[in-house]
Order: sequence, then C-alpha cells, then structure tokens
Amino acid sequence: MAITSANQLELLQTAEAVAREKMIDPGLVVEAMEESLARAAKSRYGAEMDIRVSIDRKTGRATFTRVRTVVEDDLLENYQAEMTVEQAKQYLAEPKVGDTYVEEVPPVELGRIAAQSAKQVILQKVREAERDKQYEEFKDRAGTIINAVVKREEYGNLIVDVGAGEAILRRNDKIGRESYRPGDRIRCYIKDVRREVRGPQIFLSRTAPEFMAALFKMEVPEIYEGIIEIKAVARDPGSRAKIAVISYDGSIDPVGACVGMRGSRVQAVVNELQGEKIDIIPWNEDVPTFLVNALQPAEVTKVVLDEDAERIEVVVPEEQLSLAIGRRGQNVRLASQLTGLDIDIMTEEEESKRRQAEFEERTKLFMDTLDLDEFFAQLLVAEGFTNLEEVAYVDLDELLVIDGVDEGTAEELQARARDHLDALNKAALDRARELGAEESLIAFPGLSPQMIEALAKDDVKTLEDFATCADWELAGGWTTVNGERVKDDGILEPFDVSLDEAQNLVMTARVALGWVDPEELARAEAEAAEGEAAEGAEEAEA
Repeated sequence: MAITSANQLELLQTAEAVAREKMIDPGLVVEAMEESLARAAKSRYGAEMDIRVSIDRKTGRATFTRVRTVVEDDLLENYQAEMTVEQAKQYLAEPKVGDTYVEEVPPVELGRIAAQSAKQVILQKVREAERDKQYEEFKDRAGTIINAVVKREEYGNLIVDVGAGEAILRRNDKIGRESYRPGDRIRCYIKDVRREVRGPQIFLSRTAPEFMAALFKMEVPEIYEGIIEIKAVARDPGSRAKIAVISYDGSIDPVGACVGMRGSRVQAVVNELQGEKIDIIPWNEDVPTFLVNALQPAEVTKVVLDEDAERIEVVVPEEQLSLAIGRRGQNVRLASQLTGLDIDIMTEEEESKRRQAEFEERTKLFMDTLDLDEFFAQLLVAEGFTNLEEVAYVDLDELLVIDGVDEGTAEELQARARDHLDALNKAALDRARELGAEESLIAFPGLSPQMIEALAKDDVKTLEDFATCADWELAGGWTTVNGERVKDDGILEPFDVSLDEAQNLVMTARVALGWVDPEELARAEAEAAEGEAAEGAEEAEA
C-alpha cells in the first residue's frame, strides 16, 4: 500500500473509526499509525536511520523525514543518524552539538509483511490506550462500591464485568457461603487498583470492613452527610460484625439512626452481607468505657487498662464468661479488633486469686530482700509498693504515711533496698563480663546491669553490636504471618523498654560511635516533628 493522495484521508477516517469504537482519543491512534509507518520506512531505508513520520491531522498527508543529529567527533557511532560539526557545515550555517538536520524522503510502499507489522503496532498502541483509560477511570474509585456482572469463575476467583473492563473478586474476598453464576449481578468494594504490565488490575472485596462501612454510608443519610461518623469496624465475614459510631449532633442517636425505623436500615446491610449479624456500638473516647460497650451483650464488672503494653484486662461475672468470649472466641476477638487492644478476660474469682497471688509474691519479695516480718511486708504491699526500686528511691514522705514507720525506720528501709540493688547490679555486671561484655557497652548510659547481662546472653557484647540492633529486636513487637499476628520477643522486653526508647538508645549509640552526624539527626527529628504537627493540623482542619 502506497501512502498517496488517494488514501490519505482514509488514514484519518480509520483513526477516527477505531477511536470511536474503543472510546479513546483519535490522536493516540494517529500517533500509533505514525510509529508503524516509521517502522516500515526503516525496514525500507535501513534500521540505522532515524526515520520519522508525521501525519497532518487535517489532510491526512503523511510526511516522511530523515533526522541526523550533530555530535562530537569522538562520539560519532551511527553515520546514518549522526554527523560531526564539520560534516554538518554543508547543511547548516552555524552547526553545533545537539542540532538536528531534517530532510524529507520519499514515502514508502507497504508490502504485505510491513502492512501486517504496522497493524500490530497500531493494535498494541490501541490496547495500551484502552488500559490507560481504564486505569485512569478506576484509580480514583478505590474505596467505593461498584455494581458488576459475573462473567466467569477461575479457580474459585470470580471475574466480573465492571463496564470498562474486568475486575477480580478473589476467593478469600468472598463471603464464605456465597456462590454466583455467570450473569448474576453483584455489589463489591473496590479494594485496590494497580497498574501492571498486562493492564490495570482491579481487586474487589466483599469481606473488607470498609465494605460494611460503605454500605452503611449508602443506607444512612446522616453518615453520608457527616453528622454521624463510623469510627471503627470489625468483621467475621458472613457471621458477625461490630461497628462503632459517634454522632456530632446531640439530638441524634447514632445507634438508632443506623438501625432505622423497625430496623430497616441495618436490615438492608444485613441482607447484602448474607445475614451477617451486626452489633452497632456507641463510640467513646474513654477506652475502658468503649470496651464495655464493645463486649456487649456481656456485662463487665471491671476494666484494667495497660496503655504502654496496649493490653486490657476485663473482669466479668462467672455466668457472663461464655457470653463475653463468644462462640469460638468471636465476641472478644471482634472487640479486640474494634479497640486495637489485646484483651484478657477473666472471672471475678480468677481475678481475686491472681491478685492474692501477686500480693503474696510481693510480700515474700520484701520479706526476703529487706529482712522484714510478714506483717510489715504486707503493709508495704498494701500501700502500693511493687518492687525494690520503688522502696529505694521513693520520696521519704511516702514511706512515712505507713502506720508505725518513723523517719529512722524509713531511712533504714531505703538503705537496705539500695544495698540489695547494688549487690544485684554487681552480680549482673560480673556475669555480663564473664559472658564477654566489653567496657564500651557497660559504660554506655541508659542500660542497667541487668540489661547488659541480657544483651551479653544474646551475643550483643560491644557498643558496635548494640548500635547494629533494630528497635524491634530490643523492644519486641508483632508481625503478621499467614494472616495471624505472631509475637517477636525483644532482648530488653522484660525491662519494659518501648520501641521509642529502644530507637533512642540505638541512635545515641550510633552518634557516640560517629556513625551518625548529631546535627543531621537533630534536623531529621525536627523535620519529622514538623511533619507530624502539619498532619495534625490538617486532620484538625478536616
């Protein structure tokens, strides 16, 4: 096929027809044609040449040009597409490196093979344009609900038609007992949209907690308008769920608004989720109060919160224990997901036994270490003292409030406690040195002798060893393995060292060794603090 006046307009007509059919920009099709014609021309004139094609968007005339670039003498490699400054003088008035010389060349005729190649280039470009259009259409729809039509099932995964392409609902994102046939309509949550080589991948879900939140937003106008906010959602898909809501209008009950007249609103969500039972819970900033609400319908006697460990202890009556835990631990598990805390549930009898055991253990500690009789040791425990450090370093006045303790007795108690602690520290350091701990680690501030001994037992024996530790190796933490949270024990975890404290200790060691510039560290910390402040301001403004 020759590019002649007879078929110049046909190029534009073809481009417009393809663009209309695929619903893409006609300019993209014309660009694909230009590239395919340039590729065909290179096969005719030589692959080394830089041949370019330009199609006039009005007339359809294709102009073939050869481009030669001016390069330095020692960089000349391709004589067909490059030339030196000296060679360029016969074409350009004052040539310099980087200039180009463009000359028109005769149009080529496309043989059968060249025409087939051109067709493949155009199809490829059109496919890429379709994929880009699909990605642009869906990338901003992540986090919303979409209605789709089931096309087929592949290895348990559903492939669905979302209008401008296909999306996938994977097996583990389906509610357990659901089954669909081709042609069925399905409502899903767009969990993720990714740009991949084979085209955009749209991942759907019906098990995501956000799906339930989005359904409530559709059913409850007050949530859509921002009067009521969904603060947290926890689901056991297909079985049970808990959703925490708060109202910013004192005249509107958040739970009642979500339930609706005769349960109409919540029932619409339940029907969509295949009968999943939903507990709607009022949100409360006070964590213990919120947890009591989250454990409904069980009644809670007492809540003990340990914010540092992100754990919470809940005491319930004996007859409420099974209700609080739920079938196969479902109720307490959902309450834990809702609050973000690890929950320990015990009966009143179990809690009483545990408190008695702790009391006896602390009493024995003071009797053995401070050489006290049982009654005096019990007085210390009853006043809230739990360890030797508290007795040794507390203000004297706090000991004087104990019945029968005068100033001399209080000073004697503190002296005994400090002597015992000094002996323990010396023994710990001796054992650490026997294990190979070096003075660089022993002299490092912020580490107690017992910590140094624990580090040496774990083969951390020098300050250099310590500086290479990660914060989670010292403080411990949690990782997710196969969807389950797994505990990582930290070397210094028994000493209640937090992640922030561990990070500060490690960075201080690196500064001391000269591995980190303290000024750069201070700047990084200042920038991080500014970023957190700005983020907080944005959240407050929102």
